[in-house]
Amino acid sequence: MKGILSIQSHVVYGHAGNSSAVFPLQRMGFEVWPIHTVQFSNHTQYSEGWTGKAFTATDTEELVKGIDNIGKLTDCQAVLTGYQGSAEQCLVIVDTVNKVKALNPDALYVCDPVMGAPDKGCIVAPGIAENLLTKVMPIADVIVPNQFELSQFAEMEINSLEDAVVACKKALAKGPKIVLVKHLYCISQEQFSMMLATEEGCYIAQRPHLEFDKAPVGVGDLISSLFTGAILKGGTPRQAFEHCHNAAYGVLKETQNRGEWELQTIAAQQELVNPKELFAAEKIENA
Repeated sequence: MKGILSIQSHVVYGHAGNSSAVFPLQRMGFEVWPIHTVQFSNHTQYSEGWTGKAFTATDTEELVKGIDNIGKLTDCQAVLTGYQGSAEQCLVIVDTVNKVKALNPDALYVCDPVMGAPDKGCIVAPGIAENLLTKVMPIADVIVPNQFELSQFAEMEINSLEDAVVACKKALAKGPKIVLVKHLYCISQEQFSMMLATEEGCYIAQRPHLEFDKAPVGVGDLISSLFTGAILKGGTPRQAFEHCHNAAYGVLKETQNRGEWELQTIAAQQELVNPKELFAAEKIENA
């Protein structure tokens, strides 16, 4: 039984981290093996707070070892990572990816390098950003940063579409084969913009910006999982890009229609496999 190893945060209530990523992949037909880096009662943007704890790097290491002990790590099709609870967990990710690829050279590594953003404050522990930038992202096949995370990896400010293209090319030169910018917010206030970059060129996809009283959490985790699934199904990077863009929009629109804050992933599950509204990715000329 082949599967996807998903190593990221988890919330008991709502959809963020693994609880945002696992079901979409299952709905797309994949077995998913989730390992939680932290387990919280709910995501951290609730004013009432949250309960729960972070797991240690050793916890992750032991779980991966257990899968290997039963001879199943060789069946890992892809490793998908998101929020890490400590700098040491990042190092375990590197070891895990190397181990999986030694057993299955065709396995894909998709890294969502969660570092937070200045407007939300620092949401990661000391040392995580440094390890992501210098040790984790360079070994990934696919990175899924937001604009801030891309700027950190490319070591430059991003204030325009032209800047984003340059930053993506710098990121590709550091190791990843695909850069998927899950939110490029310098382009437009009216539209939600995402970008894809491969050696073939750069593409942009835009959809209507949906207004919420409180911004939903877990959208990046959803996008990463949808892209991973679409690639593993044999889609080209551009096809996978369009699918994750359109499917995520479908989930967000259902969430808005229901007047909810938490992503309505279950209610909108048909959107995960067959999005109703389609927005084409446009190739950026001279990029």
